[in-house]
Amino acid sequence: MSRRIWRSYFTKSASVRYLPPGIWALGLVSMFMDTSSELVHSLLPVFMANVLGASMTTIGLIEGVAEATAAVTKVFSGTISDYFGKRKLLAVLGYGLAAFTKPIFPLAKTLGWVFTARFIDRIGKGIRGAPRDALVACITPREQLGAAYGLRQSLDSIGAFVGPLLAMIFVAWMAFDIREVLWFAVVPAFVAVVILVFGVREPETLENKSGTRMPFTLTDAKRLHSDYWLVVLLGALFTLARFSEAFLVLRGKEVGLPIGYVPLVLVVMNVAYALSSYPAGAVADVLGHRILLMAGLVTLIAADIFLAIASSFLPLFAGAALWGLHMGFTQGLFSKLVADTAPADFLATAFGIFNLIVGGALLLASVIAGTLWSAFGAPATFLSGAAFGALTLFGLTIYRKRPKNPAIGDILNF
Repeated sequence: MSRRIWRSYFTKSASVRYLPPGIWALGLVSMFMDTSSELVHSLLPVFMANVLGASMTTIGLIEGVAEATAAVTKVFSGTISDYFGKRKLLAVLGYGLAAFTKPIFPLAKTLGWVFTARFIDRIGKGIRGAPRDALVACITPREQLGAAYGLRQSLDSIGAFVGPLLAMIFVAWMAFDIREVLWFAVVPAFVAVVILVFGVREPETLENKSGTRMPFTLTDAKRLHSDYWLVVLLGALFTLARFSEAFLVLRGKEVGLPIGYVPLVLVVMNVAYALSSYPAGAVADVLGHRILLMAGLVTLIAADIFLAIASSFLPLFAGAALWGLHMGFTQGLFSKLVADTAPADFLATAFGIFNLIVGGALLLASVIAGTLWSAFGAPATFLSGAAFGALTLFGLTIYRKRPKNPAIGDILNF
């Protein structure tokens, strides 16, 4: 592709100026909800360990179960969304449920309270995830999908570093009283719900098709092409190579960051995530995908190595930044690949299945990470992630199968 063609295509199809307004609204919803959620999550591991006395294995189990719960719920919400032809309604329900659970965290007196809050919050995430991702595909021209998912992910990541940044400010302001700081997460969560209710419209084509297809059955799996299942497999392998970001926060505390500055680890990670998500998504619209997937794995391996050897702040923050870059290179891309390889009337269910399997991988990875940390220390946790990432990279390097669907093209081609 010549430089002139590249510039013309990139300008017309990838520029944020040409993306539908609904994508911006969904991005702002994600930004405000992630501001709320990451304010909580940046302090929650320390809160569980220092205030409630949780072990690393327990923290890994809670985080893994929470994310797996979200993944399982996404399957059911995706199927319901496809059956009734409703995307926005379920998204509002999911975001609303997450908002109403935010006050539980500062009220928590035991680990049972925290587990319950995380469980319900992740149910909300599960309800909204697949319909929201399908909604992006419904309101975006196909040639702009990478840019649309990248923009939504970038705005989501802005909230993900604003949340920890606010956490640091409020911790200092509230004299290191973590419980009081957690109350500040309530407001942005409800702002997100308001934007979703008034800023996003349900596509009319979906409203007219309400109830036109049967709920998901095992025979429906045959409608999902082998290309889709390859995307699912890759998503699971990528997730096994990483684990809950709670361990990044705990690593920062172990290296010596004061409690009030521990959220800075997530700030650095999410700044890198936000800056890389949209450009990576835009590039995915004009280039093959294999190179982005491989770049994501290389940066994840480097992140794990830096975090494993970290004994000072410089390698700690370098590892956090590389972790964010790996997320930026891959997360929006996986959403695009699911949208590209699933039938339009089966899209939310396809996202749900993808997130179910990836969530199960995250549960396994987080439990293993917590167990290794408790038994052998933090370096073993991150080095094991690097080793699995290297194995996945090797498999991706030698994979040469071309998909049978010519309309999709080679999803792993350079």
